[in-house]
Amino acid sequence: MLYTYKNSFASDNEALGAIRGNEVDITLNIDRPCTQLLRRQAYPESPRVREALEIHIQELIQLGVLREVGHNEEVEVKTPLIISWNNDKSRMVGYFRALNTYTDPDMYPIPRI
Repeated sequence: MLYTYKNSFASDNEALGAIRGNEVDITLNIDRPCTQLLRRQAYPESPRVREALEIHIQELIQLGVLREVGHNEEVEVKTPLIISWNNDKSRMVGYFRALNTYTDPDMYPIPRI
């Protein structure tokens, strides 16, 4: 089974696995413009955290997961990013608690394999 779905997992050629052809829609249950809870400002951070955050963001831009937003481009939902440290390695974590309160739940259960 793993061999059949090997393109879904990361490899030496691609740092991220990808499932092509499956698009996911996240439906918000509020009217636009979004509330202030979904437009949160970044948390204050140290220079060490800011540097680690920039490295993580640049990696995700190069992989095509994120894109840069223009200066005059409107962003409806903003969420803080947090850097978690473990053994001097950094990990980027998104804070999506506010976003989760305004999304419709997915009514399709995960299939049993």
